Amino acid sequence: MARHLLVVRCAKVRSLRQDAGMSVQELADRVGVTPRMVMYWEDGTCVPEARNARRLCDALRCSMADLTEAVSGTETLAHLRFSCGLTAEAAASRLRDRSAGRALFVDAHKIRCLERGRRVSGWNWRKAECTGRLVKELATVYGVPVRMVLDAWMRTRPGDTCPALPEEQQPSPPASALARWAQLNDRQRVYLDEFLRDDQMTEAEMWMRKQNGSEVPPARQWRKIPFSVHAPVEVFGFTRLQQRLRTQGVHDQGAGATLSSLERLGLIIVSRDTVEVDSIGAAERTLVEMTRRGRACARAGRGEPPATKTPAHLLSEWLWGTLSRVIATGDEGVHESALTGKSLFFLAVGYRPQRGAHPSRGFIELRPRMADGDTHVAEYRWHATLLGRRHADEYREQYARLYPAITTP
Repeated sequence: MARHLLVVRCAKVRSLRQDAGMSVQELADRVGVTPRMVMYWEDGTCVPEARNARRLCDALRCSMADLTEAVSGTETLAHLRFSCGLTAEAAASRLRDRSAGRALFVDAHKIRCLERGRRVSGWNWRKAECTGRLVKELATVYGVPVRMVLDAWMRTRPGDTCPALPEEQQPSPPASALARWAQLNDRQRVYLDEFLRDDQMTEAEMWMRKQNGSEVPPARQWRKIPFSVHAPVEVFGFTRLQQRLRTQGVHDQGAGATLSSLERLGLIIVSRDTVEVDSIGAAERTLVEMTRRGRACARAGRGEPPATKTPAHLLSEWLWGTLSRVIATGDEGVHESALTGKSLFFLAVGYRPQRGAHPSRGFIELRPRMADGDTHVAEYRWHATLLGRRHADEYREQYARLYPAITTP
């Protein structure tokens, strides 16, 4: 008997239907099958094919994980295909309309072999760059992020060479940002450049605080950079921004006009609050926050490319630091209480950021540690999964270049 790629739990079909308050006839009408077929699904006689499994999810208003009881962070290639309701034939047909699909001569048989972890015939299937392009095209066909397909591929085919995703070309500064920079006078350019420098310095400070376990305020707060405090210089002195502008000889009575002109151009946002100053009390403070347009303009002026996002298949600096920390502990693991917050929803098996969102990557998992004599569970500790360790092995060099401040395990 053929082994099913994905098993829909018959008891879940019945319980979800009952929870939705639907009869067998009503569910059959919504899915487009006979009532007898629904009863076959509920007693386990038959297993819904991909298309009907997707229709079941829509009718019962649940996810594919609810039907299959698949744990978040353990999805396979078959799970991704079933979740979008495509048969192997339909998926192969769509892939043949794309360059990588044609180069690999994709058909339904090869899709099934791919999903079962079997060898797929063809020389190009052994080339990491060819399978890397197929991963990107599968992501488009299945309507999921590239990283989900790559993770599912590595779970389904742990013995294969990891697909090499095509490298994205470094973008050049946008023409609009260059045009805005050209419209600024020398004084405005100095101000905007210093604002960007301070913004980047503050961002680095916040990252260091996060790595040290210190509390970090929301970005909407720390991105507001103190420009000046309305207090006597002999009492308060100058802010960090003012000191650097004074060094360049552009901090004078015209500072207010320069801020106003940059704000009118949509490059910064100026706001005010009050702070306590020794021997004076409450004093008004002027804050400057760079807009996205302002950052792009300043980077263009420096000749820097636009701020590039982390490649889709890699982790952010914060998440890579968390995974590295877990891997570095080896067999010891990290105590359950040591990892809290949002990182678990992006890394841990069984976590999902919110209902309807894409599942976690499944790079870490909780494992029990037994007490002496194996009488009971003494505690739970976080360990890297096989996929988490393989991900680190495959991309350690890229991470070392992206985040040199993090010690690569």
